[in-house]
Amino acid sequence: MLTREQDRPTVIVCEDDPATLELLCQHLEAEQFRPLAADSASDALRLCHYKQPGLLLLDLGLPDASGLDVLRQIRASEGLTGEYDPELPVIVLSGRGSDADRLRGLVCGADDYMVKPFQVQELVARIRAVLRRRHGRRAGPLQVGEIFVDTARREVTVAGRPVRLANKEFSLLRALAAEPTRVFSKAELLRDVWGFRSAGRTRTLDSHASRLRRKLDPESGRYVVNCWGVGYRLIDGSAEDARADL
Repeated sequence: MLTREQDRPTVIVCEDDPATLELLCQHLEAEQFRPLAADSASDALRLCHYKQPGLLLLDLGLPDASGLDVLRQIRASEGLTGEYDPELPVIVLSGRGSDADRLRGLVCGADDYMVKPFQVQELVARIRAVLRRRHGRRAGPLQVGEIFVDTARREVTVAGRPVRLANKEFSLLRALAAEPTRVFSKAELLRDVWGFRSAGRTRTLDSHASRLRRKLDPESGRYVVNCWGVGYRLIDGSAEDARADL
C-alpha cells in the first residue's frame, strides 16, 4: 500500500560528498521518507527554516561551516519565535568516532551519533527510533499541580506566573511532567533529553535540574526532587508531598 505524501516524514540530508548524498537520499526515498538534499551548512539551515522537516541528518565536515555550529544554531533558536525548531531531531554523521567526538556531538544537542562507514539499514532504524521518541514527547499540554506546561507553545507557568526556561530545561521538565510521580533514572533522562548513551561522569543533568528547580520555585525549590543515587522526579508542590521527600 502506498504511503500518502503528507504521511512521509521529511528528512534533510546534509552531506558534502555528492555520491554519499545521492545514495542516502535514494535509500530514504525507498524507505518512505521525503529526503531533501543539502550539501552545505547554509543549505541545511535554509531548509530547516522553510521546510519544517521531521529530522536532520547532519555531516560534521561541511565546506562553509562546522556541522556542530549548525547544531548549536538550531538548539539556540527561540522556539515559535525563532528561525528554527529547537527540538528538531538531529542525527550526526561523522568519520570521527572517538569517545570525545561522540560526547561533543551529544553535548551540543545531537539525538544520536553515527560513525562512518555505517549500514544504511541501521541508520534508517535509528531515524525511526528518534522520531518515535520525539513524537512521544510532543504530547498535549501537561498540568502537574500548579505547574502548567504548554508543549505546543513551549510556555510554562507556575500558579499563573510565567517561567522562562532554556531549551534543555524545558525538555527536562516535559520529560518529568509526563509521569510526575515516577522516578526517572539519570541514565534514562540523559538518554531521552540529551541523547547520551551512558551517564558517565557528566554533571549536565544535575546542573540543569538545579536551575530548573530554582526557576520553578525560587523561594523553596519544591518541585524537582533529587532521589539520591537514582535520579529525579517531579512533584506537585503540595506540603504533604514535599515533606515525604525530605
